[in-house]
Amino acid sequence: MHFLPHPQHDIKIDGEEVLREFFKGRRRLQIGSQLLAGVLSMGDFDADTAFLGNWGRFQQIVFFLLCTTAVPNGFNALSIVFLGDSPPHRCLIPEAANITEEWRQASIPTQVVNGETEYSRCTRYRLDLISNFSAQGLSPSKDVNLSEVPLEGCSDGWTYSKETYQSTIVTEFDLVCDNEWKQPFTTSIYFFGVLSGSFFSGQLSDRFGRKPILFITMAIQTLFTFIQAFSPSWEVFSVLFFVVGLGQISNYVAAFVLGTEVLTGPPRMIYASLGVCGFFAIGYMTLPLFAYFCRDWRTLLIALSLPSIVYIPLWWFIPESPRWLLSQGRVEEAEAILRDAAKKNRVTAPEVIFAHTEGSQKQFKKQEFHGFLELLKTSNIRCITGMLCLMWFTLTIGYFGLSLNTSNLYGDPYLNCFISAATEMPAYVASWLSLQYLPRRLCSSFKMLLGGGLLFFIQLVPADLPSLAISLEMIGKFFIASASALIFAYTGELYPTVMRNTAVGTCSMASRVGSSVAPYFVHLGTYDKNLPYILLGSLTILSAAITLFLPESFGLPLPDTIEQMPKRERIKWPCLSSEQKNLQKKGKTYSPKIVAETRILSPELPFHEKSCCELGM
Repeated sequence: MHFLPHPQHDIKIDGEEVLREFFKGRRRLQIGSQLLAGVLSMGDFDADTAFLGNWGRFQQIVFFLLCTTAVPNGFNALSIVFLGDSPPHRCLIPEAANITEEWRQASIPTQVVNGETEYSRCTRYRLDLISNFSAQGLSPSKDVNLSEVPLEGCSDGWTYSKETYQSTIVTEFDLVCDNEWKQPFTTSIYFFGVLSGSFFSGQLSDRFGRKPILFITMAIQTLFTFIQAFSPSWEVFSVLFFVVGLGQISNYVAAFVLGTEVLTGPPRMIYASLGVCGFFAIGYMTLPLFAYFCRDWRTLLIALSLPSIVYIPLWWFIPESPRWLLSQGRVEEAEAILRDAAKKNRVTAPEVIFAHTEGSQKQFKKQEFHGFLELLKTSNIRCITGMLCLMWFTLTIGYFGLSLNTSNLYGDPYLNCFISAATEMPAYVASWLSLQYLPRRLCSSFKMLLGGGLLFFIQLVPADLPSLAISLEMIGKFFIASASALIFAYTGELYPTVMRNTAVGTCSMASRVGSSVAPYFVHLGTYDKNLPYILLGSLTILSAAITLFLPESFGLPLPDTIEQMPKRERIKWPCLSSEQKNLQKKGKTYSPKIVAETRILSPELPFHEKSCCELGM
């Protein structure tokens, strides 16, 4: 590359421009030689990019555009609440049946469900006998003892109430009675797709970048939701639903990680706790609005897929993560994005953004791809990953179990769904405030303890106070939703850049195992309406206890390398070993660090003395 004009060219030379181009060329040669050597000093990313500020025009664009990508996730993630709801139904009595109106009304037996009398949904009195009684002029209430008439299944199909829905997949494909198992399984298939997307998209995003995976998975979600509206059978619907789930969580996780890596300081905390989650809740709140005006499930799916088309132009406005580019050794691309950001923020970028010296101890290397197995590499990473996966699993069961249950609550299903969604907005505000001022570990544990406790005590509410039970459920969801938003940010803070998306994707994968089980928790309510609350409450309280074993990330910089990951804490019992008691007499204090050092420096302590005073995971 020539930075000086050819001597034969008769042009005017600007000395300052020549020097500027010379140093730019020298900078490129330095970067190139260091990349070939495999070493480049990165320094502290937040410090190197501090010239941009925290809330300029560049950050505002990234913040709001990434937040808006979560809106379709909100109404697609829980669309099955209305798509797969089962309206009241009973066996169909064909119009061709030669029976009187009195016998037609009496042809369906009654039963008591949760203290209320209703028509049987899966049986009827034998139609041939009823036709014979009707032909003889007998009366069902006077001449025939109906309890002695044999029953039969709904061989002619079912008739469904259209008071709430014009049609759902349950009414379209008769997913009732012998096929009732398909109702929760349909939702589980969707979450199996979400599970797969959580695992594969995380690794693909760490390898190929946050931005490409974000837009590819958004396109998958939109396209297959539209195609799903033309499903000719339940089997086709379910396969397409799997693919929709594959794209849904993938773009949500990619957008979350991209935002946390591009933003810094308070905007990053707002984005992680309030921004992306709040816009998800906005999408969730629009779902009952769509469903109210689109009572047919096919029309509803088309209506939910079309708004995503407006996201196509965002490709030219949302940048790739500079942190990810640096982790791949693509320093010039990262600098180009930051220089463009400086122009938008109307600030001057330094000549060299990522300072590097030969004597620096913080060396940046072109990072190799870190897959799922890297999460099992060391004891610290294994334990943190295992605990976080268990917490995500439990919280997701609670969140989706309560969200999917809104159509089963007392009152209007559209209003119940809206209230459930609206509850999340203050929950995310509380999560943001918690991230601002409170330690992550204790705050998460406290919220889960309150949420699980409220759900557990719903069983004590009298049956004649359904409004109180609904209120407790919504307050419980408030704490669970707030804890879920907090654990998302908490997880992102614990892992380094080189494996953050894989880690968040893996934890999300574990949580989707929980979401796949959640429909069956809801289905248990058909046997005992209190059973789901007892199980959900117990599991959430368990998660509150598990949280206490995680390391604290409050006030710590976002780690860029595995070595910078915080170490997990140890919980100590009140008892002390003999050596520790001697140290205590000498005025020593016992912080977790001192206890850890004592164990390392005193390997001669008997095993039973160590285990008595420390509980480590």
